[in-house]
Amino acid sequence: MNTIFLSILSFLPVLVVAIFLVGLRWPASRAMPLAYLTAASLGLWVWKLSFNQVMAASLKGIIVAITLLYIIFGAILLLNTLQQSGALRVIRQGFTEISPDRRIQVIIIAWLFGAFVEGSSGFGTPAAVAVPLLVGLGFPAMAAVVSGMIIQSTPVSFGALGTPILVGIGTGLSGDDSINQYIQQLGIPGATENSVGKPFLTLIGQKVAILHAVTGTLIPLFVVSLMTRFFGANRSFVDGLRIWKFAIFAALSMTIPYVIVAYILGPEFPSILGSLIGLTIVVSAVKAKIFIPNEKDVWDFPNKKEWEPEWTGSVEIKNNIGSNKKMSIFSAWVPYLLIAILLIITRIPELGVKGLLQSISLSWSNIFNSSVGTGVIQPLYLPGTIFIIVSIATLFLHKMSIKNYSSGIKDSCLTMSKASLPLLFTVPMVQVFLNSQGGLAGYAKMPTALAEGVAQLAGSAWPIFSTFIGGFGAFVAGSNTVSNMTFSLFQFGVGQRIGVDPTWVVALQAVGGAAGNIICVHNVVAASAVVGLLGKEGIIIRKTLPAFIYYALMSGSIGYAIVWSSTKGLLNLGTLMATSVIFGLILFARKHLVAPNGIDKN
Repeated sequence: MNTIFLSILSFLPVLVVAIFLVGLRWPASRAMPLAYLTAASLGLWVWKLSFNQVMAASLKGIIVAITLLYIIFGAILLLNTLQQSGALRVIRQGFTEISPDRRIQVIIIAWLFGAFVEGSSGFGTPAAVAVPLLVGLGFPAMAAVVSGMIIQSTPVSFGALGTPILVGIGTGLSGDDSINQYIQQLGIPGATENSVGKPFLTLIGQKVAILHAVTGTLIPLFVVSLMTRFFGANRSFVDGLRIWKFAIFAALSMTIPYVIVAYILGPEFPSILGSLIGLTIVVSAVKAKIFIPNEKDVWDFPNKKEWEPEWTGSVEIKNNIGSNKKMSIFSAWVPYLLIAILLIITRIPELGVKGLLQSISLSWSNIFNSSVGTGVIQPLYLPGTIFIIVSIATLFLHKMSIKNYSSGIKDSCLTMSKASLPLLFTVPMVQVFLNSQGGLAGYAKMPTALAEGVAQLAGSAWPIFSTFIGGFGAFVAGSNTVSNMTFSLFQFGVGQRIGVDPTWVVALQAVGGAAGNIICVHNVVAASAVVGLLGKEGIIIRKTLPAFIYYALMSGSIGYAIVWSSTKGLLNLGTLMATSVIFGLILFARKHLVAPNGIDKN
């Protein structure tokens, strides 16, 4: 079959998602079963997979979905526990004292605290932690989810102590003779027959950090501008753009140490240490009133009575619960501090706890006598376990009644059950898509077939498109790590074929894969479930899509400029595109900042 036509067929499940979920705003519970049937039909009748293979991939998807539901339950339980104990009320008061400005709050919580959680745990955990915290502070549920999804970009490549680099790229590139030869030619030590070695992955990680740092500098500004545009009383970009100095300052406070750490310590710690350093700098700056708006310019959401129905979720945060209980700000924050400590302790191998938790594992290979296996499932190592442990600890630390805690468990189970249906179709669709190799038709698996078609059309312009392929992988798989596993070898090969440094192309893959988390369907479903926004996934993706397009296009343009600079000069297509993007954003900002009365008329 023609490569281009096969690529188009591979795209059909994603097209179904785009049309029905995003375009027509169907809820995920309706759109994703249709996407699943599309992927399964293609697998059976075009790729000619066996029925057992499709069913095995579907069952694997159901098992993965159950692990996601476990994480969702833990996150919701922690939220309900903090609500019942009165901690959320105290935390809200504390943030008001630091700054009542919602723009400042979202940058501190989503960008900096969210980046720390991502660096510690990864796998969508920031949405399960930062998003409900924002809702608890009085943010509309949809504003919290949109903000939480957009920051799932810059820190993601170094999430879970560098897993997307060390495991994703490491696994994706390992065992290939051409890559080992390339590493030997570079004189980089550590490569073996079955591993490219950490020094080589560190080299790629350094390039990933540079691309993220340049592109991600505008992400906090994107967050606040989209928040004020969609959820402000004026529906205006202006209100967000007005704090551009603080937003860029907060971005650089994280990204500069982030790059330095990537060069000095490797891929494990850029997001963790970069965010901690940034958090220290930014909170100190806020207290010192550096780059902070005047009291008369403090921005807040409109009165709750004026909120649109789609902004709110079914999970109601009641800040008056526990109002008679005295609690210090430190005590209120202790559960989140415990989460941070436990995430670090359980993710650093040298401490020994990680190995202990991972020793209890489940796996199922060759499901239904197919080539599909579940991989290793480690229930104690999942973030949901940490959330549940911290929730139980909070019961005692905050001296809660069993009645209130039981009420939190009941509400959590109810909310989790509502997330079951969309996830039980979303993840199986993904697994059928990813496990479509080995059919009688002899075609490459669907993601690879799609990428091959795009590569054939793109030619030397491939670096610009490579980030979108990485993003596509994360969009369907819900994971930068899986996207890197799937496409790293392919990206490396394309880089060699067009005559550029293939390590930069692999770095672009990793950056695009991180950006894909912004619009990833099952991450959106999971984040929405935590705050009761199920059924509104398409609306959320429509709001986060501009941030993804910016991220993929900007980083791809920078990558093109870098890889072709030696042969095409510094003023090449990539430079012009990156400059155009920045110039366009500046013109846009200037236009809105000088708008009459400061109100966006769009």
